[in-house]
Amino acid sequence: MAENPNAPGGSISYADAGVNIDKANRTKQRIKYLAHKTFTKGVLSEIGGFGGLFSVDKKYIDPVLVSSVDGVGTKLKVAFEMNMHHTVGGDLVNHCVNDIAVQGAAPLFFMDYLAAGVLDPEIVEKIVSGLAEACKHNGCALIGGETAEMPGFYPKGEYDLAGFIVGVVEREKIINGKTVEVGDCVLGLPSNGLHTNGYSLARKLLFEVATYSPETFVSEMKNKVGNELMRTHRSYWPIIRKLIAGECVGALAHITGGGITENLPRVLPKGTAAVIELGTWPVLPIFEHLQHLGNVEQEEMLRTFNMGLGMLVVVPAKKFKKAQTLLERAGEKFYSVGRIVKGERKVMYS
Repeated sequence: MAENPNAPGGSISYADAGVNIDKANRTKQRIKYLAHKTFTKGVLSEIGGFGGLFSVDKKYIDPVLVSSVDGVGTKLKVAFEMNMHHTVGGDLVNHCVNDIAVQGAAPLFFMDYLAAGVLDPEIVEKIVSGLAEACKHNGCALIGGETAEMPGFYPKGEYDLAGFIVGVVEREKIINGKTVEVGDCVLGLPSNGLHTNGYSLARKLLFEVATYSPETFVSEMKNKVGNELMRTHRSYWPIIRKLIAGECVGALAHITGGGITENLPRVLPKGTAAVIELGTWPVLPIFEHLQHLGNVEQEEMLRTFNMGLGMLVVVPAKKFKKAQTLLERAGEKFYSVGRIVKGERKVMYS
């Protein structure tokens, strides 16, 4: 066979193409111990296998598995610019935990997907440390994932991060909104910022329109732009499970992309709608500032951002006092923001 004149030294390796398998393996070894810290008794496999094995506790009589998958989105662009990689793991896990919590599911295990043009072992370790910390906080195990090196696919210094979660709930305790009735109350649990949604618009307004940098201190927000944008997405599972145990939940809506406008109708039964009373909760300064920067219409704000409410809880009217007591005992702030009325699965603002 004729020698290829384009081959350096006559032979091209995977490393020449930009993928260093030995370096990738060393990176994976560095993060194994972080995953092991999250292991629960249900974990049956080791990190590094072809698949993760998990055994559902025999205490469940008729268990139903609930799953969700998501990513961190363009919030990562802020992380790249600030060289801040620990918090994005918490963003991802908590977002996924909230997505299955609205159906009453307790998180069992989590798996991540991390891809970069070139894997930086220190950055990978920071990301996985954040994932593991959030998994531990939520009581679920980080049982595996995929770490991919893809030269030429991602710009230098950038990566993508996504995750998959599985939880469990007894069939008879699934929260699906079917018991929601006219007259039920809507309670709002506060967010601590944008969480992981609306960053494309926020970045345009802050970095292009206002020409801020992440280090710019904005008096209206009493914070630097970067620090405000990198606040970690809250997990609501610790308080939600207390409300569920107290039989105070008719439906739950995680306020993510689409805001209150599009997320609350997803959990309402036919024949019902929701009236949300604006002004019944404090809108965070960052949202007010974003609206001012772009002269953004109120309707657009409400269907893009969470506006200060990360989770909505539909509470049966007769359970309102009990829910209030449980939330107060837990030290959880909450706001009575609306009610359920007759209608067809939509949100009306007053």
